[in-house]
Amino acid sequence: MSFYDQPKDVQLIFQTARESLATNRKPAPKPKFTESEFDCSDDLFEVRRASEWMSTGDKPERPKMLFDSFWFENELCILFADTNVGKSVLAVQLGHSLSIGQPIGNYKLELPPCPVVYFDFEQSAQQFESRYTSGNQAFKFSPNFFRAELNAAAGNVRNYFDRIHYTIEETVKRTSARVLIIDNLTFLGKEAGGRALDALATMKFLKMLKSKYKLSILALAHTPRRNPSRPITNNDMQGSKMLINFCDSAFAIGRSRQDPQLRYLKQIKQRNAAQLYGEDHVCLFKLLSEDNRLHFYPLGHDREQAHLQPKNYIDHALRAEVLALQQQGLSNRQIGASLGISHTTVGRWRDAD
Repeated sequence: MSFYDQPKDVQLIFQTARESLATNRKPAPKPKFTESEFDCSDDLFEVRRASEWMSTGDKPERPKMLFDSFWFENELCILFADTNVGKSVLAVQLGHSLSIGQPIGNYKLELPPCPVVYFDFEQSAQQFESRYTSGNQAFKFSPNFFRAELNAAAGNVRNYFDRIHYTIEETVKRTSARVLIIDNLTFLGKEAGGRALDALATMKFLKMLKSKYKLSILALAHTPRRNPSRPITNNDMQGSKMLINFCDSAFAIGRSRQDPQLRYLKQIKQRNAAQLYGEDHVCLFKLLSEDNRLHFYPLGHDREQAHLQPKNYIDHALRAEVLALQQQGLSNRQIGASLGISHTTVGRWRDAD
């Protein structure tokens, strides 16, 4: 029986009960925090109402290009490549470019000249000097461009890697740097193993620096040995899963089969622009030594496939290592794991004439 089929006196009792419940209902609880308690600038989290995170003014300004669409202002960008391909050469060239406010070739640069710090964990002072000196003539770097290397006189210190992190942050303060270049990521981890936990700690530190000081950061990373007949992907970066998730952008340098000095750049990840330089439109450069310096000279664009080794390519130096390990009784999988190549490649190279 519905409410309206009930006798009138029963309906009156129900109606009175409803009104009584509505009158005695407790008011909605007030917000737990007062406005003054939202001041949490020293806390781990910044807490605001969701509506306060919404932009109410003009749209934020588009990030400025530092190296065309490869790297933008306030990004943590990773540049990765194999050993001896020219990562450090390009990194120094980019640092100098930003310090004087002049682009590399026709690749766009939208930031005015600014202080740049290049943390060099790879080269000694003598090795660095030799790359930027011809005879008695040294390349003239901008006073805005700083280079830092580990101080051998510091000796052994406690909490060594924590000390490195602290010193990098202090250097940012002293130089008023807007750009950091880290060469390379291995030296900021707890050990030179490329483990996931080490990569995570390193990327957290760099992201903290980026946000705290509004920095643009370029971090260099290695690739394990890769098959040069295949296009470069994010899986070719050492510690790729962790690094690619945490960075804003990434690009790679590939070696061309057409010329020992020919290189190409390929976009791997981007957030602030569409992909312009993928495998159908990589950027070509020649590694030259002129004007008292090593540098990348732009040559245009091409398809990546034109610069890869043929599928039946054999690295004869690496094949010699394969055969030596085979003589020790190792399986194809064990050899592949040891040399950083697939077990199928091991089998193909082992059986090649």
